[in-house]
Order: sequence, then structure tokens, then C-alpha cells
Amino acid sequence: MQIYNRHVDAKRIHAELSYAKLILAKVSFDPTLFRKELRKALTVLLPADADILRSWCYIKFGHQYRGLLDECFG
Repeated sequence: MQIYNRHVDAKRIHAELSYAKLILAKVSFDPTLFRKELRKALTVLLPADADILRSWCYIKFGHQYRGLLDECFG
């Protein structure tokens, strides 16, 4: 029997968003890796968290990867 714990699930989801940000910052030197990791993160995150990630990416990497971000979030 599986017990659903909304609080634990929320922590896990928040951790996935934080992890995605960490990985994207670490691979930002390589556009191919950045694109791959961004797409992977978008398949895991909830829509609200994907919106948060979108805003963060444009603020942090918009000057460097504007076209790539438009492609992934478009």
C-alpha cells in the first residue's frame, strides 16, 4: 500500500528544480550540454516549476543563450 505524502512530494519537486539550476550552471560552458540538460529538466518539472526555471534561465543565461532558450521554451 502506497501512502501519499504531499509534503514529502513537494520537497522532492523543489529539489528537482534546485538540481536543474545547479546542473545548468555547471554545463553553461557548452551549448550542446546546456540544451540537453535543459530539455531533460523540462520533462521532469511541473509546469509551475518550469516557469520558474524559464525566468531564471533568461535572467542568468539570456545574454549567452537567447536563441537556445527561445527554442527550448518556445
